[in-house]
Amino acid sequence: MKFTQNEKTNQRIERMTSQHAVVRIDIAKDVHAAQVTDYRGRVLSNRHLSFTNTREGFEKLGLWLQDIRGKYGKSDVIVGMEPTGHYWYNLANWLLEQGIEVVLVNPVTTHRNKENRDNSPSKNDPKDALVIADVVSRGYYTNYAPQSPYLTKSRPLRAIASIG
Repeated sequence: MKFTQNEKTNQRIERMTSQHAVVRIDIAKDVHAAQVTDYRGRVLSNRHLSFTNTREGFEKLGLWLQDIRGKYGKSDVIVGMEPTGHYWYNLANWLLEQGIEVVLVNPVTTHRNKENRDNSPSKNDPKDALVIADVVSRGYYTNYAPQSPYLTKSRPLRAIASIG
């Protein structure tokens, strides 16, 4: 069944409930910044969380998310990020391993929404994090589905059986 773009966006918006915490992560080379809002865009955390692009940093994020869930009574978490560069892959896959939904937001959408949000093109990591959370809560994202490294055009499915 085919859906129009508006129908897909509406389905994404309707999936969000009051039990959702929307986490936006501003991806950087070494230190990421995370901010959390509810499904309506209200900021839940007093400060953003800065964490490194390492397993220890990811675990720091995990503890922070547990704290947010408990403090605000949220059972579901959706994490949005811009897929710029390659620095987001490890974090996205780690989040999926933890059972946390990961969605990707187009950087152009973020840029346009940032200017509309406060009529200022200024840039900083906490502000970017809030802008992405806003974009995710409005349904303008793509679900992240990791690809198997063996499922590429250069290696067809029948070749996988012989790998091992």
